[in-house]
Amino acid sequence: MNNRKKVPMRKCVATGEMRPKKELVRIVRSKEGEVSIDLTGKKSGRGAYLSLDKEAILLAKKKNSLSNHLETKIDESIYEELLEFVEKEKRQS
Repeated sequence: MNNRKKVPMRKCVATGEMRPKKELVRIVRSKEGEVSIDLTGKKSGRGAYLSLDKEAILLAKKKNSLSNHLETKIDESIYEELLEFVEKEKRQS
């Protein structure tokens, strides 16, 4: 019997690769159309996952994959926040 817990996998909207959920950050659009970074992964709304990777974030920005996925305009500040978050994560690990 395999007692190891199944690792929840999610797909990065920028790179299209499947990764463990904890290696990704969730961006969510609420019913009101507000886009935010969901660090808990529990906010309600339409979510999109991005790899915790500077290249993935820049790629998502370039390809507009976040705005396509969440069907709304993504503010520049969201990308800046994501890039800052990735930098912080890198420093901690």
